[in-house]
Amino acid sequence: MADIKDGLEGILALETSISFIDGKEGVLEYRGRNIQDLIDRSFDEIVYLLLHRQLPNEKEHEDFTKLLRSKRDLDESTKNVLRLCNYNIEAMDALRTAISHMSHCDPDLNDNSFEANIRKAIRLIAKTPTIVSGFQRVREGETLLEPDLTLSHGANFLYMLKGEKPSSLEARIMETDFILSAEHELNASTFSTRVTASTLSDIHSAIISGLGTLKGTLHGGARLAVINLVDDIESPEKTEEYIMDLIRNKQRIMGFGHRVYKTIDPRAKIFKKMAREIAEEKDDMKWYTIAETIENVVIREIVEKKGKPIYPNVDFYAGIIYKYLDLPARLATAIFAIGRISGWIAHCLEQYKNNRLIRPRAKYIGEHNVEVK
Repeated sequence: MADIKDGLEGILALETSISFIDGKEGVLEYRGRNIQDLIDRSFDEIVYLLLHRQLPNEKEHEDFTKLLRSKRDLDESTKNVLRLCNYNIEAMDALRTAISHMSHCDPDLNDNSFEANIRKAIRLIAKTPTIVSGFQRVREGETLLEPDLTLSHGANFLYMLKGEKPSSLEARIMETDFILSAEHELNASTFSTRVTASTLSDIHSAIISGLGTLKGTLHGGARLAVINLVDDIESPEKTEEYIMDLIRNKQRIMGFGHRVYKTIDPRAKIFKKMAREIAEEKDDMKWYTIAETIENVVIREIVEKKGKPIYPNVDFYAGIIYKYLDLPARLATAIFAIGRISGWIAHCLEQYKNNRLIRPRAKYIGEHNVEVK
């Protein structure tokens, strides 16, 4: 049997036309289009691109946006599921439970055709922000808000969460967060989604697999860890010594390093720029200064002195942006899922189209011929 690659590092498991990563040069493409060229588009356009392989024309964009917005609301049974959840659970658990419930009510539940899966996809992508914001509101004792069909995906989420319309910059940043979170090749949650899809299970079950995987601290949970890190540091003046202590004690600094990128994550560059913009709009540079100091210390001490490619990843400045948007820290991973669900669905559709059951082997290292007494 071939040599084991721990964590499947470097293993090519399948072919995809959804996204491309050049880890050495720091390039990310969706359907062949550089992420830098997509961030000024709407999230709806990115969803269309991922599902339909091309950007929509003006009429397609208008129709698709109208369709997505029309599916944002939750039926009363799903609202009741959120109300019945234990309010101490993570939002990811409530999201998983609500999506499982939604599958029971889906009119296309037992139809696995491409057309039916597109209809399911629209409902899932449109309703996920409503679920996440709705759960947060009910556990805070607030009334569930109806979606505002005049607002973009990002702006509407902030409105449903907070009860007030965001500034244009806040709305744009939230929209960009969903775009940058949408897709990233065969990461852990996407792989688990495709494994489930490869069994020809339904798309809701595949998405639930992805949610369970994204919840982990080493994947989607890293954004919460970044928020906790800067909260613990608290002051720009304390930042350098705090990070130096972590480095001296060989502790992990959350938001740095990536399995694929050997340079700065291209998404982190975009988030850093937006973090500065929102800090300046709010006339509060505290969190941005802490973050930039952390980055400078890590690059000086680990990249330059030790030669290790430990650069900021997507989670680092995303966590800082969440601070400036005043998003509840416990929602960080669920907000990540709002964007990522579109990529998971694109991978499900690709898996269904050219399916072969994903079934790797394991190298046995246990005993043989043990006597049974």
